[in-house]
Amino acid sequence: MSGSDWTDHEIDLIVADYFAMLALDIAERPYVKADHNRALQALIGRSKGSIEFKHQNISAVLLGFGQPWIPGYKPAMNFQAALVDGVRRWLDSHPDWLAPREWWRPSVVAEVGEGQGQAVLRSDLPTLWIGPPPTQRNEPPPVDPRVLETFGRKWDVAARDARNRALGKAGEALVLHHERTSLTHAGREDLADKVRWTSEQDGDGYGYDILSFEPDGRERLLEVKTTNGWERTPFHISANEIAIAEARANDWHLVRLWNFAREPKAFALRPPLSAHAELTPTSFLASLNFLPA
Repeated sequence: MSGSDWTDHEIDLIVADYFAMLALDIAERPYVKADHNRALQALIGRSKGSIEFKHQNISAVLLGFGQPWIPGYKPAMNFQAALVDGVRRWLDSHPDWLAPREWWRPSVVAEVGEGQGQAVLRSDLPTLWIGPPPTQRNEPPPVDPRVLETFGRKWDVAARDARNRALGKAGEALVLHHERTSLTHAGREDLADKVRWTSEQDGDGYGYDILSFEPDGRERLLEVKTTNGWERTPFHISANEIAIAEARANDWHLVRLWNFAREPKAFALRPPLSAHAELTPTSFLASLNFLPA
């Protein structure tokens, strides 16, 4: 069987094995890669080296799909197209496999006073450092960007992240906590109390998720985009968000959270967004023509 393409059945078995290890890895529970390798050797009759390289191939596919991957299996290219379909099959059949941990979940907004909501968060959320965005001078991506673009057409990670409301709300909760904590540490408890979770307390459509402040009292409008993938995972942004970014360029910030399932990291982008990212139209508004009778 050495040198032959893997069958769909073999791919399904090794992909399931990979995700079993990945779940343990994210949960920081012990496991032995060699034991998994030996079990697969007995199950599918492939060599140790072939199985290990296929695990590296799976890491590459997951990187392209905006998913976390096992650090011990560095992404490796040169894999058969059927592997991409195999990983997608597993992800499609386990849509909630990477739900945010329970302690990430935002608490319910308690209505107080005359309809004025106050978002109350758990006090044990970790601190977050928001750094500079990745640049061309950073370490080159482990997978060819053209390959990542191909993956994106097969499995729209940006759209899936955008539809994952639990993930989005968890990311917003962490940034909200970060803003309040930062202002408190700056001696502006008065402003920390005024930070507002706009998308949760007032609804979507404002063009930002959180209304915060600089220590000098200037407003900070924060739009939060969260992914479990790496820092260059693409994301969706609405026309309204772009419009607000342009209209309030001095106040608007896009906070990109990544690696959320493991150790959330973040960077911020400032308008104009076109200076940081290629903005690609993905939908159009169609209005029917009114023809003369």
